[in-house]
Amino acid sequence: MLTDAHNRIINYIRLAVTDRCNLRCTYCMPEQMQFLQRKELLTNEEILTLLKPLAAAGINKLRITGGEPFLRKDLMPLLAALKEFIPDISITTNGVLTQSFIPQLKALGIQKINLSLDTLHRDRFLEITRRDQFPAVMQTLHSLLEHDMQVKLNVVIMAGVNTDELPAFAALTKHTPISVRFIEEMPFNGQGHSFSGNQWNYLRILDTLQEFFPLEKLPDAPQATSITYQIPGHQGQVGVIPAYSRTFCGTCNRLRITPTGGLKTCLYGGDVLNVRDLLRNGANNAFIMNEIRHALGNRAIDGFAAERQNQHWDSMSVIGG
Repeated sequence: MLTDAHNRIINYIRLAVTDRCNLRCTYCMPEQMQFLQRKELLTNEEILTLLKPLAAAGINKLRITGGEPFLRKDLMPLLAALKEFIPDISITTNGVLTQSFIPQLKALGIQKINLSLDTLHRDRFLEITRRDQFPAVMQTLHSLLEHDMQVKLNVVIMAGVNTDELPAFAALTKHTPISVRFIEEMPFNGQGHSFSGNQWNYLRILDTLQEFFPLEKLPDAPQATSITYQIPGHQGQVGVIPAYSRTFCGTCNRLRITPTGGLKTCLYGGDVLNVRDLLRNGANNAFIMNEIRHALGNRAIDGFAAERQNQHWDSMSVIGG
């Protein structure tokens, strides 16, 4: 079992398999990105070598992120290999390339998909992402629902951009069993620009939703980052994720691994270890696990403490979404 300095059990890893993305969302990365060379990324073999002892130590939940994970050419063989020893695998995607992979994902038993979508208007999608891919993303959303996948829609709320769409997104839950989660904007845009997570925090988002719909609080799963509600008569659910307010830090059960093998014990902190370098320098599983346990033993108590120790904001695509 893995535990941190504050006796929290760690059983969840968010693994970014690439830094590359086919969108350029303004809150995530600059228009001009210098992407990593393939040799800098963890290989499939390295990922499997790393995750097997972690699974043996209690990691039973894995989320695959990017960048955009479906840009990684060898993703499906990796998922098939990971599914052999990690039961709960989910994926976060922007949906541009995802549709053609849905039958393969379902065949592997991977049905939990988080789809990033910040607007329901094509012209606004182009403004936010700098790419005209709205039809492809909507086709993916419809196909996911047709295949009975468990879909969570991730909507980053940005002042002056999409706050007027809160009721329209919430209305999607009326006839579909979808979970729409409104996320506070975070300062990881890789551009040094201001962000609106402190203006449009989760309380303001909830207040705005309640102007249009009655919200019934639902029980939150242990270690959940989303505060979840039901609109009476709706099939789906709505939730808010206090990503900048960081109200969920006290129960955090996750580690992050970046595409280059950087280990993060907190989203708001820097890399505390590089597992790729350890693997390529010949470190064995016992040594690597000892280093990970040591890093957890020095984990900050929450995201605010981690932020105070971190002097540099990376792009979210480099951190892993």
